[in-house]
Amino acid sequence: MTKEQFIEMIALEQESLRRFLRGLCSGDGFLADDLAQEALLKAYLSFERFEGRARFSTWLFRIAFNCWYDSRKAAGKESEWLSLDEGPPGEAEVQESDADIRYEYQQLHMAIGSLPLQEQTVILLFYMEDKSIKEIEMITGMPSGTIRSHLSRGRRHLKEYLETL
Repeated sequence: MTKEQFIEMIALEQESLRRFLRGLCSGDGFLADDLAQEALLKAYLSFERFEGRARFSTWLFRIAFNCWYDSRKAAGKESEWLSLDEGPPGEAEVQESDADIRYEYQQLHMAIGSLPLQEQTVILLFYMEDKSIKEIEMITGMPSGTIRSHLSRGRRHLKEYLETL
């Protein structure tokens, strides 16, 4: 892959990458942008090692997921990801300058933010980014059966949350 090809592929994936990270960051656009920049820099520095065994977007999302996980670990929050019995995190804070956009997506961010982190991650990848179970497995390192369980529970939790509004 040449640098020009890499830049073209990044341009195609940049928005979906930011959207995925924004979901993981409970709507915190500033943190999501910082993590996206870090992931893009890491991808750029190692694009020559991209072997094409997975789709480019899967490879890029794995780098971004690792950046997000590392930021949680540095903040002392990695145990939330590792615990299968975790409770839902607090309500999401949406930090956008446009009040109309903030209001429009606030309920969705709050609903997704109320999910346990594993459910949040697989819901975002599967429904928001159209990733397959196999791609989610490659991005997160979770077995496919676990991903399916998190999808099922995540859908149920979202339904329960949204019915209470």
